[in-house]
Amino acid sequence: MYKLVEVKGLQKNFGQFQALKDVSFEVNAGEVLGYIGPNGAGKSATIRILLGIIRATQGKVQIFGKDVWQDSIEIHKKIAYVPRDVYLWPNLSGGETIDLFLKLHGASNQEKRDQLIKKFDLNPKKKVRSYSKGNRQKIALIAALATEAELYIFDEPTSGLDPLMEAVFQEEVKALKAAGKAIILSSHILSEVEKLADRVAVIRKGEIVETGTLDDLRHLTRYQYKVETEQEAVGLKELSSVHDLQIKENEATFQADSDAIDEILKTLLLYGVKKLEATPPTLEDLFMRHYQ
Repeated sequence: MYKLVEVKGLQKNFGQFQALKDVSFEVNAGEVLGYIGPNGAGKSATIRILLGIIRATQGKVQIFGKDVWQDSIEIHKKIAYVPRDVYLWPNLSGGETIDLFLKLHGASNQEKRDQLIKKFDLNPKKKVRSYSKGNRQKIALIAALATEAELYIFDEPTSGLDPLMEAVFQEEVKALKAAGKAIILSSHILSEVEKLADRVAVIRKGEIVETGTLDDLRHLTRYQYKVETEQEAVGLKELSSVHDLQIKENEATFQADSDAIDEILKTLLLYGVKKLEATPPTLEDLFMRHYQ
């Protein structure tokens, strides 16, 4: 896959405060990177550096093989961005605002614009000042999604949207991915990231603490198991790999690392397994592992 975004050893200081300590990740064409972390972890600082708004203190940050600070004007011609907080011109209509954004970018699809206005159920004739937060968010999304770009950066893109509109956004991101576009998705809605992301980077206190595919990361976190046996599986109590064990007669629930399943199955077979369910950890489980 073609590497559109490359970040290596990124550091950013604001005076004596080090906002980013050692951030490294890549984004390839046709890929969605979920960039997650708590407030103040460094997500917004990373995005501002990628956009050439602020300069990195140290490290390599390139988009399309170009330096994001020195070549920001050239890079901006091929990226689309939806900010966390959308501020618009109050006296323009929604349609006028979208058209202004598209004109400023220069590479847009008018047919796509019209389709998106219908999909997102936006009245383009109303003044921006009369819009709710959700409708202002729709304007930013429509403008970005109607832009012909190679890289799309979304920072909390569905803030203020209802579940139906969230589904529309997810559908559009999947279409971008299928078209070979690269997407960076920063969101607090972990279920959304879980549905869309090919890979995830978790940032904490300015450092990437976890990165990889969801399947890779799940191997680092315990699975939830539920088992029904012919006899009470008391032998599970002796296994150090079994955690949070609860036994009620011939049913047991517990957590265990995925690489411990062979040992657990050998024990369970002694008690006659009637039913076994394994539930992989969610992205929220993976995320919370770093904050407990």
